[in-house]
Amino acid sequence: MNPAELSAAVLAAVADCQKSGDFDGLLPDEAHVERPKNRDHGDYATNIALRLAKGAGKPPRLIAEAIAIRLREVPGIASVEVAGAGFLNITLAADVLAQLARVIVDAGASYGHTSTYQGRRINLEFVSANPTGPIHLGGTRWAAVGDSLARILQASGADVTREYYFNDHGAQIDRFARSLMARANGDDVPEDGYAGAYIDEVAAAVVAQSPQALTAEPPVAQEIFRSEGVELMFGEIRESMHEFGVDFDVYFHENSVYESGAVEQAVAYLKESGALYFSENAWWLRTTDYGDDKDRVVIKSDGNAAYIAGDLAYLRDKRSRGFDLCIYMLGADHHGYIARLKAAAAAFGDDPAVVEVLIGQMVNLVRGGKPLRMSKRSGTVITMEDLVDAVGVDAARYSLARSSIDTVLDIDLDLLSKKSNDNPVYYVQYAHARLARLQRNAADLGIVRSAEPNLGLLVHEREGDLLGALGEFPRVVASAAELRSPHRIAHYLESLAGRYHRFYEACRVLPQGDEEATPLTDARLWLCEATRVVLANGLGLLGVSAPDRM
Repeated sequence: MNPAELSAAVLAAVADCQKSGDFDGLLPDEAHVERPKNRDHGDYATNIALRLAKGAGKPPRLIAEAIAIRLREVPGIASVEVAGAGFLNITLAADVLAQLARVIVDAGASYGHTSTYQGRRINLEFVSANPTGPIHLGGTRWAAVGDSLARILQASGADVTREYYFNDHGAQIDRFARSLMARANGDDVPEDGYAGAYIDEVAAAVVAQSPQALTAEPPVAQEIFRSEGVELMFGEIRESMHEFGVDFDVYFHENSVYESGAVEQAVAYLKESGALYFSENAWWLRTTDYGDDKDRVVIKSDGNAAYIAGDLAYLRDKRSRGFDLCIYMLGADHHGYIARLKAAAAAFGDDPAVVEVLIGQMVNLVRGGKPLRMSKRSGTVITMEDLVDAVGVDAARYSLARSSIDTVLDIDLDLLSKKSNDNPVYYVQYAHARLARLQRNAADLGIVRSAEPNLGLLVHEREGDLLGALGEFPRVVASAAELRSPHRIAHYLESLAGRYHRFYEACRVLPQGDEEATPLTDARLWLCEATRVVLANGLGLLGVSAPDRM
């Protein structure tokens, strides 16, 4: 019996109590069951009686007692105790809890998947850095977190489209083009331009494929450097993302909403619907209704579209493609976009909830106890390639995804380079490699897991502790999806790895010397394989490899 099945049993018991008149109230949508910190309190605990007490108008302990009577009749439940103000502590029969090992092994890569978001079409936009330079650390964090979140949402049943908003419109692209043109001609970059070795590299590449750029008239030359430079830079960004394990389904060009007339159409629609108001010779969107500090100009007094006009057209385009949830992952300096985008959704007649904005904080690299500030190539900030060159893709992705996005993250390069238990990604990957080696060692001894293991033999405290942790994985995945928190997967994996190492120290798995394999050997091999499967699945959700050897 896994946590989901136990939750269903609790709900069934509540429904039966209500039907019998033990207490009144609405049947809740779900019953939360969780592993208690103290194993003396059973295998699982639920606070369902406390949640029902107010609506039922009865003390929670009386409600808990009524539910406990029904639960004690459920096959597979060994005991149910009422504790404290009305908590239910549930102990499963040993063989029932142990059967989870087989469930996990049989499910394989699908264990942990749920149907929570079945039928939802989600557009997940992340990174979307300007194609004017390499991906910096902030964008790298979004690449790791965004791709992990996409994997988690897909494991929860959602149809997810990963999207990159290609910012190829606006003044920053013109500054990029002027910087390339200046370096190609041996001049210093403009004061407001972009510097760094990568500018020289891109400028040389443009000249190599279009030599006429050096002799063309300035407007023509700048357009060559603009179009070809942006394409070269963006090609490099795509390649860097791919090597980082992140591939996007859609690369949406910002410039397309202007060239296609989508901006004009969106503005005309909003004017006609009354969503925009005219004041001070400009057209405004009421973003203050959604928490903005001031309303935002959409069409300026000179008749030109403000930047937000492109955002309006872009959101309308996403909705026209059938997405019922549009998640934007933005940097720490984009808090104002939350109100603007929700106001945009409302202006088009949508529920503002179709827009969700996640704000991420900065990332700092530390080596030798001192922060690193400059990149040899970009000349300004630390980039994705700097981090990957220092610690590798796996360590980079794991370290970026294992902390909540709303906290500033300091990454210790010295720690991530260590092959020790102090290094969290090494700790988890080593647990998987150790489990894979165990299976190989069993095969070398001629031991093969049986088709019908006696899992009821798994009665040791460490075995029960490990089984309980394995049963929590689907709940952790569902929670990570609901809260948009991939770091919950990382924390779970580290805890699971610790539980496995403690189990391994306390419970010998393979026979030694002249000993023969026993049914307990078989049962423990099933438990070990179940643990390996969950570690592999969890690492996969973070886009991190699960090595068989280390």
